[in-house]
Amino acid sequence: MQHVHEGKVRDLYSDGGDLLLVASDRVSVYDVLLPTPVPDKGALLTQLSVWWFERMADVVPNHLLSATDVPAEFGRRAIRCKPLKMLPVECIVRGHLAGLGLREYQRDGAISGVALPDGLVEGDRLPEPIFTPTTKASEGHDEFITFDDVVNEIGEDTADRLRELSIEIYTRGAGHAAETGVIIADTKFEFGLDYDGAIMLGDEVLTSDSSRFWPADQWRPGGPQPSFDKQFVRDWSVSTGWDKTPPGPEIPDEIVRATRQRYVEAYERITGTSWLTDAGTSDA
Repeated sequence: MQHVHEGKVRDLYSDGGDLLLVASDRVSVYDVLLPTPVPDKGALLTQLSVWWFERMADVVPNHLLSATDVPAEFGRRAIRCKPLKMLPVECIVRGHLAGLGLREYQRDGAISGVALPDGLVEGDRLPEPIFTPTTKASEGHDEFITFDDVVNEIGEDTADRLRELSIEIYTRGAGHAAETGVIIADTKFEFGLDYDGAIMLGDEVLTSDSSRFWPADQWRPGGPQPSFDKQFVRDWSVSTGWDKTPPGPEIPDEIVRATRQRYVEAYERITGTSWLTDAGTSDA
């Protein structure tokens, strides 16, 4: 194998004609890598993605080749996948108002050029899921773009298909999650083209790093929501007075444990299976 790329959270290896995508236990917030890992985080992200990939395969093909044909040293953190030419768009779908989308709405009354009703507050459910793409920055922050910008970048037919697929995957995923008591407030997808030019879903899908997961029984519009995702670490990091520039602060043990437990709970609720049973790990 050849190590070809190291991201903030994922590493990419070349193995013959395949790629190995390996999720680490590293934590990145506000585009800054924090120095403290969260045990099992990489495995939880990978296995939740695998679960969703299998259930979304009838909507769109994906890059997953195998979740088991990987080197033992990577454990459950790796998948073998098909190489794709990734499209230069972050495909974000929002069903609720939160995060940077809230900021854009408060400023413009719209997100990525999609107009929204007046009077919405943080946490509100949107009238329908909306496609709010961003750039895919190699460094620094992604920036909001409009659907017309996506058309100019990749063509109308491909842009239409990405929007259609993104909303369909989100709608199906959010519907399933709602049955388990989880609100998927928003999420991010990445797509690429295979050697034949077919659109395929890549990267990760509907995980605690790429989505906002809220407990439905605690949902109260009008402010920040409790979460099963890395927003918990974001909120903690800001509370320390950190200025969101490198280096990031060390994460205390109690925050590490609480973060891991949120990732475990999201996995268990959504998949209906025990992480302890599936992974042979302890929640202690």
